[in-house]
This record gives sequence, C-alpha cells and structure tokens, in this order.
Amino acid sequence: MLTYMSEPSAISSSVHVVRHGEVHNPESILYGRQPGWRLSERGLAMAEAVANWSKDLSLGAIHSSPLERAQQTATPIASLHGLKIKSDERLIEAANIFEGKPFGVGDGVLRQPKAWRHLWNPWRPSWGEPYKEQISRMQSAIEAARESANGKDALVVSHQLPIWILRSSIEGRPLLHDPRRRQCSLASVTSFHFDASGRVVGLTYAEPAKHLLPVKR
Repeated sequence: MLTYMSEPSAISSSVHVVRHGEVHNPESILYGRQPGWRLSERGLAMAEAVANWSKDLSLGAIHSSPLERAQQTATPIASLHGLKIKSDERLIEAANIFEGKPFGVGDGVLRQPKAWRHLWNPWRPSWGEPYKEQISRMQSAIEAARESANGKDALVVSHQLPIWILRSSIEGRPLLHDPRRRQCSLASVTSFHFDASGRVVGLTYAEPAKHLLPVKR
C-alpha cells in the first residue's frame, strides 16, 4: 500500500518503523510490557529478513523499544549497518490491563465476566493506555530518531498497536478499529517520509518477512 500526501520529490528523509518479529508464546499470553519475552526461531529469521530488506538504505540511526523482542529484531539490522541501537522508552508496547493473561481462542480472559468492566470505553480505550498518549509518544520518538540520523534515514523498532494508532492518526482514520484489520504484520515496515521542514509527506508499507508469516487458520 502506498499513500502520498504530496509529490515523491518532496521527500527529504524517512523513518522506517519496524514491528518486531514473532515471539515464542505457545500459551497465547498477552505479554504486553512484561520483560523476558523473546523471539522464536521464526522471529529471528524475520529479523534477518528485515535486515536484508534494509541493506540498500542509508541509515544514520537505529532506535528500539527496550523490550527484548524489539531489541532482538533490531540487532541484525544494526550489525549490517554498523550502528549502535539506542533504546527509547517511547517506542514501548501499549500498556494493557490484561497483560500476563491468556488470549487464546476459547480460553481467553475476555470470556470472563469480571473482565467486562474494563471494556466500557473502546474509544479511549478503557483497558489500557489512551490512544492519544500512544500517538504523542510515538511522534516524539520518531522525531528524535529522525534528528539523530542527521539527514539520513532512521529505523525504529516498536510494537503493533502503537504503530497502527500513529498511522491511523496521520492518515485521518478513526482510532477505534478491529484489531484483525490492522495492516501491521510481524516484522513489517511502516515508513514515514518527511520533507526538509520535517512534515510528513508520505507513507509506505512493506512486509519483508511475508514468506515467514504463520498461516492463518
């Protein structure tokens, strides 16, 4: 998918926002901000696929969420480009009151009536970090990465919901959405393109690890 808000020639630099690869999570736990969740073998292969995709980029900075799965995704990219990874708390996963609980089909926490009291306001949302706060911190993190790159492109590694909410805000879509319809697959790249003044003038989306994505049943 490609959306331009002005002519491509207006692009001065880009910030490529990567979602981390697949996590080893056989019990379908909503891991959220919990530490200790690492990439699966397939997730590590996804990270290598993103690194290969990035080989022709001229990167001046690589920033990442501090969580292990994001750091692992950033590692082969940083190695390829000879850059150090800078951790940025603003790129972290969205807070969620249900983290640490199972979200598997048939046994998920949302089937329990005691959880329903947290679902009263999907526009905020009432079960986690407000969408407006996610947008604000992601915007500032991306701007920091862009400035750190000194005129080159920057690459940051984050998490699905903050990436999608930021993109929705920029493209003018409602923040309330069906999570199954997010265009932000594992190890995908949502690239924000800037003009010389720092204004977003375009957006592109790529799936370097599409061949490694789990088959949906």
